[in-house]
Amino acid sequence: MPRLLSLVSLMLFALAQPAVPQAQPRILVMGDSMMASHTLSGRAIPHVLAKRLKTPVSSRAVTGARIIYNLPITGAMGLSIPQQFRPGEWDWVVLNGGGNDLWLGCGCHKCDRKMDRLISDSGLKGQIPSLVAKIRKTGAKVLYVGYLRSPGANSPIESCKDDGDILEQRISTLARKIKGVYFLSNKDLVPEGDRSYHGLDMIHPSIKGSNAIGTRIARFIADTD
Repeated sequence: MPRLLSLVSLMLFALAQPAVPQAQPRILVMGDSMMASHTLSGRAIPHVLAKRLKTPVSSRAVTGARIIYNLPITGAMGLSIPQQFRPGEWDWVVLNGGGNDLWLGCGCHKCDRKMDRLISDSGLKGQIPSLVAKIRKTGAKVLYVGYLRSPGANSPIESCKDDGDILEQRISTLARKIKGVYFLSNKDLVPEGDRSYHGLDMIHPSIKGSNAIGTRIARFIADTD
C-alpha cells in the first residue's frame, strides 16, 4: 500500500507541473503558392527545407497570397503576406511574393504603378522593404526567394517575364543595401525546354520543382550560417 500511495503521489506531482514548452521552430516560411504547392502531400518547399536542414520549419504560406492585400478577414487568414508574419525567435524568415500582385493585380501589363508600390527602383521604399524591415527588427535574417521561370514553353505567365525580372532586380538591390537580407534567384534553375519543374498549369512548381527550390534554399542557409 505505501508503494501504491507513493506512485499515486508521483503521478499527481507530475500532472501538477507546468507543461514544458515546445522548442520554437527556427525558420518561418511565408509567401504564396510557390511555397504552398504540395503542402497536403507533405512535399512543399517548407517540407523539403525541414528535411534537408533537419530542423523544424513553420510555414504560413497560402496559395493566392499577395503583398498588397486590403481585405481584413481573408488577409488575416493568410492572403496578405505581411499578415502571415508572426513574431518569434526566428533565425531565418524565408519568403516570396509579388507575383500575384503583378499577374492578378494588373495582368502583367502597365504595372509600373503597382511595381513602385511593391518596391521602388532604389529598393528601399514600398511594401516589400517595409515588410523586410519589420522582420529584421526582430533579429531574424531574411531570405527573399525568386520565382521559377518559364522554360520557354507555353505558359500563362510568359508575358510577365519582364515585370518579374524588374521585381527581382529591385529585391536584389534591397538585399545588397541591408545587412541580414538576402535574395536567392531561381532564374537559372529550369533548363530551356524542360517542363518537369512545373506543374500541369505551367505556373506552379511540380514536386520536382519544389524539391529543387527547397534544396537550394537549404544549401544557401547552411552555407550562410
